[in-house]
Amino acid sequence: MRRLLVFALLAATPVLPAVAQTDAPAGQQQFDRLWLGSAWYPEQWPEERWAEDLRLMKAHGANVVRIGEYAWSRMEPEEGKYDMDWLVRAVRLAAKYDIKVVIGTPSDTPPAWMTQKYPDVSQIQSNGQKVGHGGRRQFSISSKRYRDFCRQIVERMAQALGKEPNVMGWQIGNEPTDESYDAEARAAWVAWLKQRYGTLDRLNAAWTTQYWSQRYTDWDQVPFSNDKANPGWMLEVKRFITAQWVDFHRNQRDAIRAHADPAQFITVNFGGLGWANRFDRYAANRDLDFTSWDNYVGSGHLKPYRNGATHDLVRGWKRRNFWVMEIQPGFVNWAGVSNMLYPGETRRMAWQAIGHGSDGILYWQWRNALNGQETMHGSIIGPDGKPLPVYAEVQQIGREMAKATPLIAGTHPVSDVAILQDYASRWAIDFQLHHRDYDQIEVLLDYYQPLKDARGAVDIVEAEAAPLSGYKLVVAPSLNVISETTAKRLTDYVRGGGHLILGPRSGMKDSYNALETQRQPGPLAELLGGRVEQFYALDEAVDVGGGKATIWAEQLSTSAPDAQVLLRYGKANGWLDGKPAVISRAVGKGRITYVGALVDDAVMKTLIDGALRDAKVARDFPVPAAVELMTREGQGRRIVILINHGRTVQTVTLPEAMTDILAGGSKSSVTLPVEGVAVLQRGGK
Repeated sequence: MRRLLVFALLAATPVLPAVAQTDAPAGQQQFDRLWLGSAWYPEQWPEERWAEDLRLMKAHGANVVRIGEYAWSRMEPEEGKYDMDWLVRAVRLAAKYDIKVVIGTPSDTPPAWMTQKYPDVSQIQSNGQKVGHGGRRQFSISSKRYRDFCRQIVERMAQALGKEPNVMGWQIGNEPTDESYDAEARAAWVAWLKQRYGTLDRLNAAWTTQYWSQRYTDWDQVPFSNDKANPGWMLEVKRFITAQWVDFHRNQRDAIRAHADPAQFITVNFGGLGWANRFDRYAANRDLDFTSWDNYVGSGHLKPYRNGATHDLVRGWKRRNFWVMEIQPGFVNWAGVSNMLYPGETRRMAWQAIGHGSDGILYWQWRNALNGQETMHGSIIGPDGKPLPVYAEVQQIGREMAKATPLIAGTHPVSDVAILQDYASRWAIDFQLHHRDYDQIEVLLDYYQPLKDARGAVDIVEAEAAPLSGYKLVVAPSLNVISETTAKRLTDYVRGGGHLILGPRSGMKDSYNALETQRQPGPLAELLGGRVEQFYALDEAVDVGGGKATIWAEQLSTSAPDAQVLLRYGKANGWLDGKPAVISRAVGKGRITYVGALVDDAVMKTLIDGALRDAKVARDFPVPAAVELMTREGQGRRIVILINHGRTVQTVTLPEAMTDILAGGSKSSVTLPVEGVAVLQRGGK
């Protein structure tokens, strides 16, 4: 009855989308070749030093540099007094070295005169504490005054640089992260709720506010914080924060577009090691020409599957190639142990990024600042202005990228298998974890690893909107929230010939993070011909399919006579003994499978191998376990990139003779040393 009431109330006035679904203008020059560079801060050094910096950049093969994103106090030293001349000089000097420039807008670090004179622009944390000056992101993304200041400085920058031929694009801010809970943000929250729901009756129905007497009779009663509370309310706070970031970036994007050459791209470099979910990054990228992210290892060394999957996630934000706008040159300064990468590992990181669809690699940073919070971070040259040991490795990357550019430019990863990722589902599960060890990224990687072992490219795409017709196999590891729209898309995909695998906890919640009245997988239960009878957080491993399930298991049942039980639990917790763990059903021209447990690697490999066969997905040629195979296609070319992630020499037998792009010649096998990389063209000369 509650669900019927919600539908009846919401049917009267359609719920508005949380974020406008707009598309950015098409940018292209960023994909026309491979780009290599770093983040450079000319404002920190005497101008007579600039030419030597650029000479050293050119000598290691740089063809792009990023400047400006932290220099607001240099561009506007006093309110309303602007100095863009030094920035123009830096851009034009870079042109003399044939190095293009990406301009960063400085909205991540407002100047001290602003935060002192206008304290209302400052960020307020959920506990009411004001964030002081001197760090980063100490502003309120909801402050109209701050947005006006941002627009004014960006307009001045775009007027000065928007027609400069050496400026290839713009980066808005730097690693958007923190929202604010100030009074202006709260007012925006209430306005957003009114637009989204129309009436409090609709809001109360969607959130089941009769629970614990939460019912609201005035809009101002609705809380605004990052506390743990009603799951429906928590989901909407995330959607509101997403909308605020979209508007914040759009404010600057529009100022750039009003004055800049249309060929200049606009992007945002997203941080948080890719998987951060403070806001919806699909929505945050829709207004941008392409996406970029900042790739750091931190402590330890490169984790190939996790790092590769993160690149694929980022590529999926806009379903096109991307840039790594920041990558570590050896080590960082913020990790628990900020160790140096192995010799060759910096190069390995760069080529893995390219293999997964990156066309730009920019190191952070070019040179250590003499003081400041990040003086201990790795760089390419030292505070003395001389190359550090990692410079030679970056120089090697530059030579190799120059060789590979003519053949790799215009290619991209192409896959017929996809993993669905959904921010609403991630939030919903994280809000009510039910098991402290339930890590959704690790769950996704459990499915990703055997898929990646089989294919040189795997897509990770948006569950709600990504086209599915081109995929033979689609896997949704944690699709906890399934809207009616998504349910229809997935049903059509299966009936049309696609093979869909759902992981545990699928279809438990509706779009408002309320429990479905139909048991899991909710709106897909009829298509599956089965359902989840009960779920269990596991405090001990249970037997399944000759292996083990840990952390989570669900008791399944079948209702359709043609639904098959693929795996059953063995000795378990008494509730699960002998019950179905995985069920599958052929529907129309396709198939749907539900995996009800978090299973071990061997069981997962069996399941994925069977699904690949059933979906008639061709496997790429085999490589040793320590070697990663990546593929890119386009412009009539097929590129293979091989990387040895292991600590011993590896030999790969190729299925046909291939052209070795880096070393030259035609090869039928490739020997990869430790940290070794091979870039090959199939069928090429």
